[in-house]
Amino acid sequence: MGPKQTANQYNYSLPYGAVLQQAGVRFSVFSRQATQMRLLLYDRVEDLEPSEIVAFDPLKNRWGDIWSLLRPGLQPGQLYHFQSTGPDDPENGLRFQPEARLIDPYAKALAGEFQPSPDGIIRPPKCVVVDDHFDWEGDRHLKHCMSETVIYELHVRGFTRDPSSQVDHPGTYLGLIEKIPYLKSLGVTAVELLPVHEFPINQFDGSRGARQNYWGYDPLAFFAPHRGYAFDRQPGGQVQEFKQMVKALHAAGIEVILDVVFNHTCEGNEQGPVLNFKGLANPIYYMLEPDRQFYRNFSGCGNTVNGNHPIVREMIFHCLRYWVHNYHVDGFRFDLASILNRDQEGKLVPNLPLVEAIGEDPLLADTKIIAEAWDAAGAYQVGSFGDGRWAEWNGRYRDDVRRYWRGAPATRGALATRLSGSADLYQDDGRGPFSSINFITSHDGFTLNDLVSYRDKHNWANGEENRDGENQNHSENFGAEGPTDQPQIEKARQRQIKNLLATLLLSQGVPMLVAGDEFRRTQQGNNNAYCQDNEISWLDWSLENQHEHLVRFIQALIRFRLLQPAIRRLDFLSGQPQADGKPDVSWFNRFGSEIDWGNHEELPIVCLLKAPSRQADPECRGRNLLFLFNSAGLPHRFCLPAAVNNLSWNLFVNTSAESPGDIYPATDGPELTDTIDLCERSMAVFVGQATMEKLER
Repeated sequence: MGPKQTANQYNYSLPYGAVLQQAGVRFSVFSRQATQMRLLLYDRVEDLEPSEIVAFDPLKNRWGDIWSLLRPGLQPGQLYHFQSTGPDDPENGLRFQPEARLIDPYAKALAGEFQPSPDGIIRPPKCVVVDDHFDWEGDRHLKHCMSETVIYELHVRGFTRDPSSQVDHPGTYLGLIEKIPYLKSLGVTAVELLPVHEFPINQFDGSRGARQNYWGYDPLAFFAPHRGYAFDRQPGGQVQEFKQMVKALHAAGIEVILDVVFNHTCEGNEQGPVLNFKGLANPIYYMLEPDRQFYRNFSGCGNTVNGNHPIVREMIFHCLRYWVHNYHVDGFRFDLASILNRDQEGKLVPNLPLVEAIGEDPLLADTKIIAEAWDAAGAYQVGSFGDGRWAEWNGRYRDDVRRYWRGAPATRGALATRLSGSADLYQDDGRGPFSSINFITSHDGFTLNDLVSYRDKHNWANGEENRDGENQNHSENFGAEGPTDQPQIEKARQRQIKNLLATLLLSQGVPMLVAGDEFRRTQQGNNNAYCQDNEISWLDWSLENQHEHLVRFIQALIRFRLLQPAIRRLDFLSGQPQADGKPDVSWFNRFGSEIDWGNHEELPIVCLLKAPSRQADPECRGRNLLFLFNSAGLPHRFCLPAAVNNLSWNLFVNTSAESPGDIYPATDGPELTDTIDLCERSMAVFVGQATMEKLER
């Protein structure tokens, strides 16, 4: 037996990327068609040229299709690129450029910006060797049940970038930490962060360009947290700050869900730059057209990641596991997830191996997985994406609820279906109401304030002559386009906002709010502010005080929701008699009679929701709930059905009333009488109090 060896002395080629070892750093990268591979080492972020170039020996440093070498003496913070030589043969899908500086697909951090290119060679941000050690102090995933989840979608930079946020670290991970007390007071249980993996800040030639990539849906390095959101500008500083943010959110009981983009990259189409994947294995990482020269474009962004190729599928799994176990994130929302259901030829195939494996992966078992179940090429799989582990952004919920409250005819049935958890979409395949992520607004589209203030989009600031953005918004301005000083219009808008929020937070399923909607953030009518890294997109925190009554309204709704199992059911409502002989849900018209769903002219609707007979949580005192909706443009008097007569009812929500009479957090509002008048576009909710204790304040 030879001399004793440590594991660090073996020439292991995996894992990929730059891995710290006792003797130095091991660099490993996949490239099947490359004939040469080089490692470029830099001393400083601002350096245009490497201080050293290390060639991989094809005989000693290549293992199958993996190039791997150990460079002794290197430390965390080392800056590097790869450089590969191979066929430049676009007709066969190969686009090697031996002079290109390539970002490591497994880079754990990037530093710097794209630099000016006097010689025409693109100089992208540099990769950073990272030490992943962090003292988590026992932090673990929170594992909130989906049925007990309230999601709050936010943009890390925009959340605190405006001076009105009054934080010490605006626009950063640390700035978000400073706002945790606010998030906790609001009552949300999870934040869903717009993309935080690396994306380009400036243009590929080093200039700022006319339109900034604000949202971040243009990935550059999947494993690396975005450097632009770090207060610490030292190479790798973003890694520690991101972990600090997750740890602090967990300490407050708030989960972290990442919006991930595995459908395209910032390399674009055949006219785009060679930054990483193109220069290593273009026909493997991307879906190509049959002629192999052009890129399939199911993402609408120039290229499509070939997610169901075994090599790419492996990379995606490595990435998800890395974020879960290295950063302790609690889940993922997959952007344009229908692309994950496209095979290598671009054909839609339900439950391809990648989608099924994500749902079954044991290392992801504690996480939430959410699909945006459509893509930019016409696929729309809401209600049919994945299995029971997958939840979905329910675009039909958004559209149906918007249309009902706008007063569109024949929308009563749709409202009832969405309010009940969308059984039409999720019941047949054995899923439950919590598979539906309900939302009225998201980052993509109007803010809630703008939804009730603009009839048309106003995207002129984007520089695309107002052609971009969704045209079918189901929005209404109530008599004036944009801001107004007319009291009646403002009153109608305020009422409509409360209608939409109350509907959202009292529906079966999982509600998602968008940051700032709770205090009427506006984007000035822009419904596609992807490039607006300015006051259009940043949260104006002065609105929190201006609309504190609306913040109070939402706080009370969220707290009520989390205490009431009647609106957080694990199974779908059936309308059938339960153990006590009474149906779990009953529907009536405004005259108190059984509703005629075939009457498409009528908009008012009454819903009687029975509390579950068995309470999983003894701390939750389940209540019967009575909903009255009137989305018509005229006031209506409601005569109550006989089924409510055996209970004492107290008002909880009245969207037509001024604060504080619009909501009673202790459910101790005025008692229900035989009739109730609702003004145009308003709703009321009553809580049955018979033999029930009052909710504690």
